[in-house]
Amino acid sequence: MISELVVDVQPQEVTIAVLEDKNVVELQKEARNESFAVGDIYLGRVKKLIPGLNAAFIDVGYKKDAFLHYLDLGPNFNTQLKFLKQALGDPKKQPVISKLQILPEIEKEGSISDVLKAGQEVLVQIAKEPISTKGPRLTSELSFAGRFLVLIPFADKVSVSTKIKSGEERARLRQLIQSIKPKNFGVIVRTSAEGKRVAELDHELKALLKRWEDNITKLTKAKAPAIIYEETGRTVALLRDIFNPSFQHIYINDKDVYNDVKAYVTLIAPGQENIVQLYSGDLPILDNFGVTKQIKSLFGRTVTYKSGAYLIIEHTEAMHVIDVNSGNRAKGSDAQEKTAFDVNSAAADEIARQLRLRDMGGIIVIDFIDMADPGNRQKLFEHMNKAMANDRAKHNILPLSKFGIMQITRQRVRPSLDVETTENCPTCFGTGTVKPSILFTDSLEGKIDCLVNKHHVKKFSLHIHPYVAAYVNKGLFPLSLQWKIKYSSGIRIIPNQSLGFLEYRFYDKDKNELDMKEEKELKGN
Repeated sequence: MISELVVDVQPQEVTIAVLEDKNVVELQKEARNESFAVGDIYLGRVKKLIPGLNAAFIDVGYKKDAFLHYLDLGPNFNTQLKFLKQALGDPKKQPVISKLQILPEIEKEGSISDVLKAGQEVLVQIAKEPISTKGPRLTSELSFAGRFLVLIPFADKVSVSTKIKSGEERARLRQLIQSIKPKNFGVIVRTSAEGKRVAELDHELKALLKRWEDNITKLTKAKAPAIIYEETGRTVALLRDIFNPSFQHIYINDKDVYNDVKAYVTLIAPGQENIVQLYSGDLPILDNFGVTKQIKSLFGRTVTYKSGAYLIIEHTEAMHVIDVNSGNRAKGSDAQEKTAFDVNSAAADEIARQLRLRDMGGIIVIDFIDMADPGNRQKLFEHMNKAMANDRAKHNILPLSKFGIMQITRQRVRPSLDVETTENCPTCFGTGTVKPSILFTDSLEGKIDCLVNKHHVKKFSLHIHPYVAAYVNKGLFPLSLQWKIKYSSGIRIIPNQSLGFLEYRFYDKDKNELDMKEEKELKGN
């Protein structure tokens, strides 16, 4: 399997697509001014206690107060509070964790009012981003994640991933980390650390420790609410979790992000930094690698997948519901049970992909096509488990009920990705009336004339729908060449799959968009 990463950096947002054998399996979109990302650490202030929920609402600067449950305080919360008081009490003297005396753990069945009070300052980390109408979900058990290890301040315990099955390897890793970790820091050994040398693990442990030391000094000057540590950029964070030797290419269209990712790959996989490539082609990067077309076909309410079969995906506040339909498959086979199993098996593969692609979390209910044979229902359950084996999010799958319903719970730490695949008419803006489409190229020529002769822009690119681009470039003496000769301009015609049929965008030589859509202004008159 060939894995590739395509990163599209735009002024407003970053889009990251993970491709396996050229098929999009994960997609993340992040606004470039996005805050409150999972992993960020804040100095927050307790707004109010909710004894009935055994929780507190914390002000971390978000429009809605963040939620902190007693069970998310962490067993070493008392030690962390002691450290925080020392750091805030004497700004000139930064306390050192290794010199702290670890206090007794808080009671597992305790009450939030026993350890917190309104107005108190606390050190918290974002565990879940704001979703829908809810504020961020917090934890006070701080952690710094690397590729092989997770560093946990104020703890003194080494844990090894249960996915490492070899008892001998687990013992080796536990003993190794115990011998190199600093005092009063806990470490979780991740599955990817299996078989790694001590030098690699020691190098990452020191990098995580430096990350803690470089950021915790901000505490002495901070006033709640304030950010203390900002998680690595989303591109690097995603790469940290999914990077493996099967990666062939990482394509990025922004030089700064390219440099960040290349530096990270050099750090974690010396010798493989050449897989990171800066994309400089004329076509939009997502169009060039076939991502845009896949997004438009995969994110609608109806998703077709194999031999006419299709899924209908509905989202509600409480859960996601997926209905499996055979389409025209039933007409081609007399063996109804076999047809149902074939359609359901293919649906399971597509559903596993959709869950990763849309990052759907919470409760997912799937209505498969009814199968009379209990053996086939068990086979489908096993097939779904296999299909979701590569899903990094924690999940739990229940066997099919007698009604053919399967229930899945999947970890949700970010809002589900919802991509609008329908397109509003770019000419009428939803009014239902348009100017004659035959005059569209005349309208474009008017824009070009305005840019060149009125605004004196000599070099620019015009992004239009691929069909329109084909029309503009057709023939021995195409329109595009006529425009270049007539206006003596350095104009480039770029087909862009993300645009509507009569939609267009102008960009200058530095790829900044030029607003030439005066129709919007005329429409309001």
